[in-house]
Amino acid sequence: MLQEEIQMMPRIGDQAPDFEAITTTGRIKFSEFAKGKWTLLFSHPADFTPVCTTEMSGFAQKKEVFEKLDTLLLGLSIDSIHSHLAWVNNVREKMGIYLSFPIIADIDMKVSKLYGMLQPNESETAAVRAVFFIDPKMKIRLIMYYPMNVGRNMDEIIRALEALQFAEEHKVALPLNWKKGEKVIIPPPKTLAAMEERIADTSCEKVDFYLAKKMIEA
Repeated sequence: MLQEEIQMMPRIGDQAPDFEAITTTGRIKFSEFAKGKWTLLFSHPADFTPVCTTEMSGFAQKKEVFEKLDTLLLGLSIDSIHSHLAWVNNVREKMGIYLSFPIIADIDMKVSKLYGMLQPNESETAAVRAVFFIDPKMKIRLIMYYPMNVGRNMDEIIRALEALQFAEEHKVALPLNWKKGEKVIIPPPKTLAAMEERIADTSCEKVDFYLAKKMIEA
């Protein structure tokens, strides 16, 4: 049964599956919680574990960055609400970092299965390190998976989020290693007339008519 559920896991472009869950900030219905906002839904294997503690602290330390990007944070692990609360308090006492964003207590593994966070070759009882980037229309725009023994890269998570938002707003594509403030790729021409216009265009940086870059102010 678990294997069948994993094969049906959400993909990029799918509508994010809705659910109700108990979290450290109260019970939520995901579609209501995330309505009209970008949301990062991310899982960690277990409370009171070293890599997870560094990761969740990393999200908390970048709280202001995510707020400026109008993005909600929603964590998850297959632990009880009591374990979550004790861990949040422990991290605050030992590290001075408060995990104020909601963390789902997915003790029945309902959400983990729904989002393909349980992968048997890694573990059948702990979620892998998944990150789902979900847009304001509840569409999944990007998915990252990491194994249990390798922590995520917070800089890349933020870069990817900024890129998704920028590309959506300006209807452009973004090249390798793009960061905010750099040139973007403008859509290639689709007709001969548009191709001739692009060839003659001196306002953009062209490798050729099909690959052209330009600056767009944020």
